[in-house]
Amino acid sequence: MKIRTLALAACAAAAMTAIALPAAAQGNGKIKVGLMLPYTGTFAALGTAIENGFRLYIAEQGGKLAGREIEFVKVDDESNPAKATDNVNKLVKRDNVDVLVGTVHSGVAMAMAKVAKDTGTLLIVPNAGADAVTGAMCSPNIFRSSFSNWQPGYAMGEVMAKKGHKTAVTITWKYAAGDESVGGFKDAFQKAGGKVVKELSLPFPNVEFQALLTEIAALKPDAVYTFFAGGGAVKFVKDYAAAGLKKSIPLYGAGFLTDGTLNAQGADADGLLTTLHYGDSLGTPRDNAFRLAYAKAYKLQPDVYAVQGYDAAQMLAAGLGAAKGNVSNKAAFTEGIRKARIDSPRGAFMLSKSHNPVQDIYLRQVGDKENKVIGVASKALADPARGCRM
Repeated sequence: MKIRTLALAACAAAAMTAIALPAAAQGNGKIKVGLMLPYTGTFAALGTAIENGFRLYIAEQGGKLAGREIEFVKVDDESNPAKATDNVNKLVKRDNVDVLVGTVHSGVAMAMAKVAKDTGTLLIVPNAGADAVTGAMCSPNIFRSSFSNWQPGYAMGEVMAKKGHKTAVTITWKYAAGDESVGGFKDAFQKAGGKVVKELSLPFPNVEFQALLTEIAALKPDAVYTFFAGGGAVKFVKDYAAAGLKKSIPLYGAGFLTDGTLNAQGADADGLLTTLHYGDSLGTPRDNAFRLAYAKAYKLQPDVYAVQGYDAAQMLAAGLGAAKGNVSNKAAFTEGIRKARIDSPRGAFMLSKSHNPVQDIYLRQVGDKENKVIGVASKALADPARGCRM
């Protein structure tokens, strides 16, 4: 939806006796939500889970937020940064969406954030943890319902140091999410006196791990920290176990390593420790109700991606409620989300000044094909939001 600036509105008012604003600006009609998510490729299941969670919350509200029906426009971003700018511009300029929701891949999310910032379009990021989204790219109209890549990495650095590990090798895809997750891990691990002896990486979405696993075996670190997700996480865990490394060099990771992947990983994932802002066994009334509703709606068990989609819809509801359904009142919309206490299945959270969740990061252990929460790795962890000038 095109938003007139105050200056343009004033000029137009002087020339005309009345201006008919679009129905959406007046608080009538539907809110148009542009879902830009991966529906094919490595992250396809993640995109579907996010959409499922988002739609579930709206369904629980009777299909309306702040009295407004929600209309969806969907684009498959293919987890391809090269296509990202064109894809998001289709939603903003061709489809005139009121709100953008996306995405999973950090490189794609950065392109979305740039367009959102340049055009003033509201953006809620339901997964991609690119640090810059709530760091250097922060903006009053950009929000995140998930995490920064730094958060789970930092929490695991603290865990591994407390377990007495002195040396570590890191391994990930060479892209923003992997680099920033490793960066968070290093911040905490090295602060506690640990040493990262080698940082290994391979291009996204390459899954030919054998040469790197051989190098890990030769380096013989105390432990390995990794960031992989989706299909890549499945293959890495299985290849790590097949190489015999699971028995000799403990493997730790950001929680995406084992979220939504356990059925495919099977026994090779048993015992793995990961850090994330959600787990399969929180056991709280709020989480139990969410998991039951999700299972009834989709005949599937929810994962962290579904939670992040669900909470993205909660954040949209908070903004629309504060703006009385008028999505063009961006000041009220932004303030509504900033002040909201989001009643998430993960545990209630509020947003930082840079619009990233301040949240508990859990320590989870895989058992019986579940990511069982065994403790809190970092309490109310806030992203440092480096470079944010908002």
